[in-house]
Amino acid sequence: MEPDPVRLRSGREIAIRPIRADDAGRLEASHALLSPGTRYRRFLAAKPRLTEPELRYLTEVDGRDHVALIATPIGDPERIVGVGRFIRDHGDPKAAEFAIVVSDAYQGDGLGTELITRLAGAATERGISRFTATVLADNEPIHRLLRRLAGEFAEHRRAGSVEELTVDLAA
Repeated sequence: MEPDPVRLRSGREIAIRPIRADDAGRLEASHALLSPGTRYRRFLAAKPRLTEPELRYLTEVDGRDHVALIATPIGDPERIVGVGRFIRDHGDPKAAEFAIVVSDAYQGDGLGTELITRLAGAATERGISRFTATVLADNEPIHRLLRRLAGEFAEHRRAGSVEELTVDLAA
């Protein structure tokens, strides 16, 4: 599949494509360039590096129950600047947990919106009607992103500094 070019709000152009197993090294390099705060918001813990088993898990996806998209700058396909993924809940096949991370230099430019919109489309094509996420309660960018996607939260539970959110995907 050819990368799908997108122009961000700033005018920068990126390509979005499905992740591949050979992206492991690129994913590791992009993770290393994230600020500690961005890594913490994504993994809810300090995560200075990804292990080999994690890299395999994050790049060797099946395209049905585990879907992941990456974004790379046009002209620099070796540099990953965003990753979005969902993983189907096998206990509830209509639901999937999703996660997005955008490199610090690309945050606030519309890349997260582009990734989650494409993930939602891919999820509905696969019979998934709800996204769930575990996020930091003070992660306002992800709250805004989810509200743009779905309006209001279908479920919202808070436990200390962490929230469990569910949004219904449009049919």
